[in-house]
Amino acid sequence: MNQDFSALLRTPLTERLGCRYPVIQTAMGWVSDANLVIATTKAGGFGFLAGATIDANKIEAEIKKVIAATGGSNFGLNFHMFQENAAQCVDLAIQYKLRAVSYGRGPDKKTIARFKEAGVLCIPTVGALKHALKAIELGADMITIQGGEGGGHTGGVPTTILLPQVLAAVKVPVIAAGGYSTGRGLAAALAAGAAGIAMGTRFLMTTDSPTPPATLDRYVKVDDPQKVRVTLAVDGMRHRMIENPFIDKLESAGPMGRLLIALKSAWKWKQQTGMSVSHMLGVFRQALKEDPGAVSQTVMSANQPVLLQRSMVEGYPDEGILPSGQVAAAIGKLESCEELIKGIAAEAEQCLATLYARLGEPADRAQAKDVQAVA
Repeated sequence: MNQDFSALLRTPLTERLGCRYPVIQTAMGWVSDANLVIATTKAGGFGFLAGATIDANKIEAEIKKVIAATGGSNFGLNFHMFQENAAQCVDLAIQYKLRAVSYGRGPDKKTIARFKEAGVLCIPTVGALKHALKAIELGADMITIQGGEGGGHTGGVPTTILLPQVLAAVKVPVIAAGGYSTGRGLAAALAAGAAGIAMGTRFLMTTDSPTPPATLDRYVKVDDPQKVRVTLAVDGMRHRMIENPFIDKLESAGPMGRLLIALKSAWKWKQQTGMSVSHMLGVFRQALKEDPGAVSQTVMSANQPVLLQRSMVEGYPDEGILPSGQVAAAIGKLESCEELIKGIAAEAEQCLATLYARLGEPADRAQAKDVQAVA
């Protein structure tokens, strides 16, 4: 009997977000612009605009651009409550009736209640079970869990441990992130009970990404997951990124050396960081009295947006930072969003069909088929 395995890709995620496939494009700073969201949406996925890094005077135009190109508001907006224009993001998501918002350090119950009243779904991203439970308490409609394999600021719990923990603890749909780039990964997540997958690095590594060619080339060429590692050197928090000369230099320096690198970076881009001579001397004096390592992290944290723009916008990968999931080392080529999403869906259907076929044949025969399929 022929089975329609595409039906297995219809999940609570596709039903509630209104997309064809259970695949989410996450909001990567200076990457997830209107064009990437448009390409994702047209290919059948669900995309989030990176509201945290789009200029306040441009966010509304980006939202309108996606609506005009896709014919609706079936996409989302990501923001953080600590950003200066957080209230603007909240208002725009409600005004344009966007399907969802995503966030890390999330809004309070009152703000979430506003979203729910307007029909905007709240989908926070968490890296630990306790954070998932707190998000549910505040009113989250779905949860995206990101395992430690994921890029940027990330937790320390692998996806294969975190996903079952959260699935067992919550009743809302759970979306798996951290290490996904293929249809096999989607099939595995669905088989485990997830409603779909969310990917950042994989969408960054597409021909629809705005990332400069020189920087994209660095992502494509990395072929060792150990070269996409966590560092605490930038701001004292777990930050997964691709190794480059800037990070190597920062990590090899002592506390005072890191302070000097941080001050040099702040001064080099003083127009963006606001660093003045008097401010720089004041920071240096503070470091001499206190802990130079801690002071350097404070300065580097302020520098971080500039360092990200240096690599992700201006195209100088050795002079900034390269946030990435370890999955970058398993990709090796660029595809369009359409090629990517359709390929993931087709491979996931095939994997699920192979799994289903085991029900109707002896175990040894099914195993032999699986070996042949892998070969």
